[in-house]
Amino acid sequence: QVQLVESGGGLVQAGSSLRLSCAASERSFERFSMAWFRQVPGNEREFVAATSWSGDYTSYADSVKGRFYISLDNRANTMYLQMNSLKPEDTAVYSCAAAYRYYSGTYYGNYGVWGQGTQVTVSS
Repeated sequence: QVQLVESGGGLVQAGSSLRLSCAASERSFERFSMAWFRQVPGNEREFVAATSWSGDYTSYADSVKGRFYISLDNRANTMYLQMNSLKPEDTAVYSCAAAYRYYSGTYYGNYGVWGQGTQVTVSS
């Protein structure tokens, strides 16, 4: 079973940028679709962005479209989430996930492997 570890979170001012990383124990991402979700305590898990295992198809939540960008680096066994123009509403624990499908969509239940999460806090 692949293992995922997130990093790159922190405390930043609104309007700034962060890049989150999700490192995988497997040699390649080519047989997995990948996604980012986020969650605030007391709220349900929220879809952020997803990519097919080829990296050719990506999708984004309306709340982050045009600001966040998902990418895969198979040589480094790492998925990234570039977050620009951050808003206080983006504050959450961000988790990466993987599934053995070409593309697994926006529902968290479609993903079987999860990282531990990394905290992102955006101040106004």
